[in-house]
Amino acid sequence: MLEEFFPEFTQKLDEIDQLYAEKRMIDEKTYQFICFALSIKARSKPCVLKHFKGALEAGATVKELSYIFALVMREAAGADDCWTHDVIGDWKEILKGNISCSCQK
Repeated sequence: MLEEFFPEFTQKLDEIDQLYAEKRMIDEKTYQFICFALSIKARSKPCVLKHFKGALEAGATVKELSYIFALVMREAAGADDCWTHDVIGDWKEILKGNISCSCQK
């Protein structure tokens, strides 16, 4: 809807994404870890999936992602546990490529 009625806005978001990529001072794996944690807190299923897969592609292990998940859960006193389990409960299927994220370009 935004692309159709407010394309200037979506263009600016793309420009911001490009700027972040150009100015990034951390490696891709660290970036994906941070985004994965933030996605859990934001309760964004597409973003959790995107950054779970992105972290794996950047060399992360499921064990490392489990640690990040546990850290976020602990810092949130467990409030995000059930929601995130619903999103990545099928993590083995994500690894096989059987679950896709509609937000990936």
